Amino acid sequence: NLGAMITEFIGGQGGQGRHLETIEAACFGVAGPVRDQVARLTNVPWLVDAAALADRFAIRRVRLLNDLEAMSHAVPVFEPDEVAVLEEGKALPTGNAALIAPGTGLGEALLHNVDGRFVPAPSEGGHADFSARTRREIELLRELTRLYGRVHCEHVISGPGLVNISRFVHADTGCEVVDLNRPFDELPALISAAGLKGSCPKCVEALEMFVAAFGAEAGNLALRSVATPGVYLGGGIAPKILPALETGIFLDAFRSKPPMSDLLAAMPVTVILNPQAGLLGAAVSANRL
Repeated sequence: NLGAMITEFIGGQGGQGRHLETIEAACFGVAGPVRDQVARLTNVPWLVDAAALADRFAIRRVRLLNDLEAMSHAVPVFEPDEVAVLEEGKALPTGNAALIAPGTGLGEALLHNVDGRFVPAPSEGGHADFSARTRREIELLRELTRLYGRVHCEHVISGPGLVNISRFVHADTGCEVVDLNRPFDELPALISAAGLKGSCPKCVEALEMFVAAFGAEAGNLALRSVATPGVYLGGGIAPKILPALETGIFLDAFRSKPPMSDLLAAMPVTVILNPQAGLLGAAVSANRL
């Protein structure tokens, strides 16, 4: 649980009592909705309570944030070498921004522009319904509906989603490069590598379908937030498949939303390269406490 992790961290920083005296505020990004500073995490059976943590560790200010909300706090402080630009666009800094991050799940957040400062707002948009756009995606949707009943974006645009897509495209032939029966958590990296190298045509197709679905959903989020300052792509997957994102498949799907294509083409699209972006954002938020 999180309390045990904090205890281990403090012990590794030079001793529990001595280190606690220096902690004035703490902020934690957690993967799930936060309600009244209590979070039940989505993919692990943890209940995290800010008040209980404050009492246990005698820290006066403790705040819980959704993990994408935490990452959003890092957006204004990134250095140039911590990001890669997919689309320059023509930024209008007076608008809102948006963040979408596939990893073990799919996170989304809005960055509302309030008096010239971004105020992150959490979202559970990753669990909204997946919207198929092409004949092949409709076939995928039918198969995932058979498996899951209701198909949400995370079933497609995440590490497990990439595995779902790969098993779909390999259904008739199997894969000679990647053993799709390997442990589930090992497969996304293996499929991505085969797709990037071109060593398996079906893995190439799976990665391209993933990138297109990712681009389309990023465009949906951009429209919902009118993200004229820009859309940020975070999470563990985006920087690892950067060459695939740069092929044009992502941006084609991102922009292909008439009659709003011109609006989307003007929005900057940026990949977050810093693997500690969530931790950095939590630190920014804790500093404000």
